[in-house]
Amino acid sequence: VQLVQSGGGSVQVGGSLRLSCAASGFQYNRDSHCMAWFRQGPGKEREEVAAIFSGYGTTYYSDSVKGRFTISEDKGRDTLYLQMGSLKPEDTAMYYCAAHPYGGTWCLSPSQAANFAYWGQGTQVTVSS
Repeated sequence: VQLVQSGGGSVQVGGSLRLSCAASGFQYNRDSHCMAWFRQGPGKEREEVAAIFSGYGTTYYSDSVKGRFTISEDKGRDTLYLQMGSLKPEDTAMYYCAAHPYGGTWCLSPSQAANFAYWGQGTQVTVSS
């Protein structure tokens, strides 16, 4: 299984960015997987910011990004997205996509990084004031 990320970069406060995560090597079109975005700031633990459970097409967001970030997937392109808006300096971090081939309702609750076996390479997002 491979997850290849793109997007990210530097942006000013209030700006927007979109991250992409192209998946291959597992049955992405099966409606049972859980895909998520995590981030890790300097000196901080990796935290989940958003997840999507394909079985229900439903999503989870952490309180820190709710209303500003949107997670989505394009099954035809086998790609996961994270649209980030109203960015703040505290959003500065390395962002990672993650996948679990067997999702469930657990996907819609805060998850630990250890729950996910497959990871993208990470992409840096820097928000400056």
